[in-house]
Amino acid sequence: MPHKSIGLDDRLYEYLLAASLREPGILRQLRKETATLPHAGMQIAPDQGQFMALLVKLSGAAKVLEVGVFTGYSSLAVALALPAHGRVTAFDINPEWTAVARRYWAQAQVADKIDLRLGPAIDGLDALLASGQAAGSYDFAFIDADKANYDGYYERALRLLKPGGLLLIDNVLWGGRVADLSVADADTAAIRALNVKIHADPRVDISLLPVADGLTLALKRGAPDLPAQP
Repeated sequence: MPHKSIGLDDRLYEYLLAASLREPGILRQLRKETATLPHAGMQIAPDQGQFMALLVKLSGAAKVLEVGVFTGYSSLAVALALPAHGRVTAFDINPEWTAVARRYWAQAQVADKIDLRLGPAIDGLDALLASGQAAGSYDFAFIDADKANYDGYYERALRLLKPGGLLLIDNVLWGGRVADLSVADADTAAIRALNVKIHADPRVDISLLPVADGLTLALKRGAPDLPAQP
């Protein structure tokens, strides 16, 4: 049983998958291999991957930012949904996990769409911003990494997104711990604080969905750039 949406019992989640999931074989293989590895619970659920791919297609995204790769399920799901010219800039610190990701990206023939940058994501995002060309250029972003830095990732991703760009943030319900005031560890506190901040943030339109472990959608306000007139 993959990591199911919070609040669903096994029977209803199995029905949800049976009635809606159209998981490509390469994604299914990656999910099964990841399930045998330590920290397998870090992998997103297959229905979440399908939802993200649908959002990519609905938004017409071509330039994607990902913070936190693990074994590459979300990157692969998104890359498969991108148009031929689409690209993903992905950040992670773990060469062992991302070696699995690279293998599956190659098998799926999307490796040329994914620019993996190993190292602390804060530094990598700051380097993108410092380049002077990346700010306001991304269509879609996904954050699923260390929780202590969620606020920093959020702020940088928002600067990198175009007006009208869509930001997704994973684990915002954190297994229900965000609603349990007796839980006060640093990760839970960081997610709670970001949830409060986003709720009040006038820069975005938002929806927090009980998909998998909680998924926030934040649409950067402002009119998207219009194509140049002939």
